Amino acid sequence: MVLMLLPAVAIYSVFLVLPVIYAAYYSFTNSNGVTKAKLVGVANYRNLVDDHLFWNSLKNSGIIVGVGLVVLLPAAFFVAILLSGKIPGSGFLRASIFGPAIIAPILVGLVWVYILDPHLGLVNRALSAVGIPWQPQWIGGTKWTPFVVGLVFVWQQLGFVMTIFYAGLRSLPSDVVEAVQIDGASAWQRIRYITFPMMREPFGICAALVITGALKVFELVYVLTSGGPAHLSDVLATYMYSVTFGDFHYGYGMSLSIALTLLGIVGAVLSLSLVRRRGDYT
Repeated sequence: MVLMLLPAVAIYSVFLVLPVIYAAYYSFTNSNGVTKAKLVGVANYRNLVDDHLFWNSLKNSGIIVGVGLVVLLPAAFFVAILLSGKIPGSGFLRASIFGPAIIAPILVGLVWVYILDPHLGLVNRALSAVGIPWQPQWIGGTKWTPFVVGLVFVWQQLGFVMTIFYAGLRSLPSDVVEAVQIDGASAWQRIRYITFPMMREPFGICAALVITGALKVFELVYVLTSGGPAHLSDVLATYMYSVTFGDFHYGYGMSLSIALTLLGIVGAVLSLSLVRRRGDYT
C-alpha cells in the first residue's frame, strides 16, 4: 500500500511542497533573479506592513472573497435545490450552468472585457441606447472593479459549487425528507430546518474552495484591467506577479506569495472548522 502511494507523494512533493519551501527561503533574501541572493532576514515582511499597494491588493482580494461567500454560496445552494427537483430538462440545465467552470479563466476574462469595457462594452452601450446617463467604469477604475471581478468569478464558479451542493443533496437520507413531507412541512420549512442543517459539511467544503479560489484569482484581473490604473485594481496574485516578474524583486515577490499562501490556509481551516462536529444538526 505504501509503495503504491509513493508516485503520488513524489509528484505532490515536487510540484507543490518543494516550490513552497523554495519560495519561503527566497522570501528572506534580496533576490532579483540575476545576481546571487543574500539573506536579509524579515526585511521583506516588514516592507509588506508599510506597502500601501499590498494593503490595497489585499482589500481587493477580500472584496472578491466576500462576494464569493455572500453571493456564490447561497446562489449555488438554491440552484442545486431547484435542479434536484423533478423539473423538465434538469440535466441540460446542470450541464449549461457547469459549462463556464471548464472554460479557461483567461478566455472568460476576454469575453467579459467586451461586455464590461466602459467605452466599448455591451453593458454601457445598452445603457446609452435606452437613454440612461449612468455608465460607470465597471473595469479599470478604482471603485467597481473588485466587485465586478467578484461577480465574474461567481458566474464562472457557480456550476462547480452547485455540483458539490447537488451531490450533497442527493446523499441526504430519504427517510428523513419523506418524514417531514408527511408531517406537512412546507418547502421553505424543509430547507430551513432539515436540508440546510444537514448540509453543513458541503457548505464548509464549498466555503473553503471559494475562499482559496477567490484568493488565487489572477487571469480575470490580468485580462480585465492588468491591475491598473497604477496597481489600484490589483489583487494579491496580480500584484505578486507584477513585483516578481515586472520589477524583478523576487525576494519581495516570494514574501507576497507566502502571505497569500498563509491567507488561503487560514481561510480554509476556518471554513472546515464549521464541519468538524459531524452529526450535530441542531
